[in-house]
Amino acid sequence: MAYREAQGFFEDIFEAAQTGKRKKLFKLFCGADLLVIDDLFLQKRLPQTAAEDLLDVILERYRHRKSTMITSNRPIEDWGKLLGDNAAASAILDRLLHRGHLLKFEGKSYRLKEASKRLALEKKKN
Repeated sequence: MAYREAQGFFEDIFEAAQTGKRKKLFKLFCGADLLVIDDLFLQKRLPQTAAEDLLDVILERYRHRKSTMITSNRPIEDWGKLLGDNAAASAILDRLLHRGHLLKFEGKSYRLKEASKRLALEKKKN
C-alpha cells in the first residue's frame, strides 16, 4: 500500500523527474496493491505536469488492475478544469470509474464536529 497526500504525490514526482528517479518512483506508485491519493485539488495550484503525471500513474495501475483510491472535496465534473486538461481528466475518470465506485459524502466535516464537541466539553468543565 502506498499513501500520499496529493501535494506530496506531485512533489515526489517532480523531484524524481529532476533527479532521474522518476522510473523508480513510478514503480512504487504503480506496483503497490493499493494507492491512496488524499485531498486531490486541496491546493489551489497544481504543477503544470499534474494531469500528465496523474494520467500516467492511473493508466499503468488500470492496465495491471491495481486498486486506487482518490479523495477530493471537488466534484468530478470540475476535474478537467482543475487539472487544466479535459482530455486527461476524462481518461483518468474513465479508468477510475470503469471498475470503481464513486462515494459522495455530504454534511459537516467530522473534524469540525469533533472540535465543537471538544470545545463544548471544555466549556462545561470551566
